[in-house]
Amino acid sequence: MKTTRWRLRIDRREISYLRFVVESYDGLATLTTLNPGKGVVELRIAPGCEVQVARIVNDLKKSIMIEAMDAE
Repeated sequence: MKTTRWRLRIDRREISYLRFVVESYDGLATLTTLNPGKGVVELRIAPGCEVQVARIVNDLKKSIMIEAMDAE
């Protein structure tokens, strides 16, 4: 099965925080920084975990800037 990839733009000062949150959910997703200057990251989500990750991201949107980006 393939992972789902979400590209996000976040406040670049929050990249480490988002990585910490994602990694705390062992096996749910991984975060790769694509452009640290612009705050562009990619989440690779384990199959079947998209709903859980969406809930986490939506909750984090209350405290940090997170925007979905189109895949390039």
